[in-house]
Amino acid sequence: MNITEKILSAKAGHEVTPGEIIEIPVDLAMSHDGTSPPAIKTFEKITDKVWDPEKIAIIFDHNVPANTIGSAEFQKVCREFIKKQNITKNYIHGEGICHQVVPEMGLVEPGKVIVGADSHTCTYGAFGAFSTGMGATDLAMVWATGKTWFMVPEAIRMNVTGKMNDYIAPKDIILNIIGTIGIAGATYKTAEFCGETIENMGVEGRATMCNMAIEMGAKNGIMEPNREVIDYICQRTGKSESQLNIVRSDADASYERELDFDIANLEPQIACPNDVDNVKDISKIEGTSVDQCLIGSCTNGRLSDLEDAAKILEGNKIDDSIRLLILPASREIYKQAIELGYINTFIDAGAIICNPGCGPCLGGHMGVLSEGESCISTTNRNFKGRMGDPKSEVYLSNSKVVAASAITGTITNPKDL
Repeated sequence: MNITEKILSAKAGHEVTPGEIIEIPVDLAMSHDGTSPPAIKTFEKITDKVWDPEKIAIIFDHNVPANTIGSAEFQKVCREFIKKQNITKNYIHGEGICHQVVPEMGLVEPGKVIVGADSHTCTYGAFGAFSTGMGATDLAMVWATGKTWFMVPEAIRMNVTGKMNDYIAPKDIILNIIGTIGIAGATYKTAEFCGETIENMGVEGRATMCNMAIEMGAKNGIMEPNREVIDYICQRTGKSESQLNIVRSDADASYERELDFDIANLEPQIACPNDVDNVKDISKIEGTSVDQCLIGSCTNGRLSDLEDAAKILEGNKIDDSIRLLILPASREIYKQAIELGYINTFIDAGAIICNPGCGPCLGGHMGVLSEGESCISTTNRNFKGRMGDPKSEVYLSNSKVVAASAITGTITNPKDL
């Protein structure tokens, strides 16, 4: 059996098979300020008490601080619900983006089942958990019962080999995979990432890749934990390795198909407007002008992303035509970036530093695009109108490319600086 099948079998109490419908208990149910209010509305039609307040996490990240009366009202509804239900795992004071904060707070472990009212909940597969997104109505039922149903997904084994060069990052690997199989290429499948490149990849890069599994339609992304992941989880949860349920695929595990990706000669990858699978080598579009550059999000707002950008921006100024926005994924990362001098580097280069949150990624605030403007961003989606006006455009890349592009004013390969 593969990792996902093993986790779901343990929860179901019997050996499951792809295509089977199962109802299983949930270890953590997560939501944010955008999805909690409709879930609360549905929940209150069902019952008046959550099944287990210790297994619920609510994070404010989409519009923090509230930027409209509507978002302020949404957050008020959430605060009242948190208080009424005694939900102690609430992170509503600018702690950061849910998919960074949840692991930081020690709420993720391998072998767990985690659901969230956000499509990028698949991020936690980086830690060996089965995690997936769901709608607010489904989340309300989880709050009420502690259970949910799934169809057991088939799995695609994605074997990644080769050493990353100095100008690419895990973001380029996942963009290359999405560009190869398409935005619907893994619909309702498990994307199981493996191979020497994954085995040697750090926690943050793994989170980037699993985060974007949904962009090819996957039900979940997942990886076997390596030593760095195990040490991270132990440090965050306070548990020893022997207390963790580390799940690995069997050597004879069954897959719907297996795909190989050799990244030894990979160029930086750019997802061009208006689909995430419209991926091109940077050499084919370099020189394209942009108006805004963004480094942040639940995909690439982590410390390693900021470090990569700071190394390129050190001693440089951004082009006069550019707005460079920096959004650390969490308060903890923000503090670390200050201590390491990255924030001063960004300020000296002319960047705008925003508080941790989702902000412009979804066209919410702190960097919305106007008609005809374009942005190169480390975020995860570039659909039409995603970051603002329907006639704006978004390119997706790693943080090194964004930093280099901010200096030149056009999409730039960092090796050419």
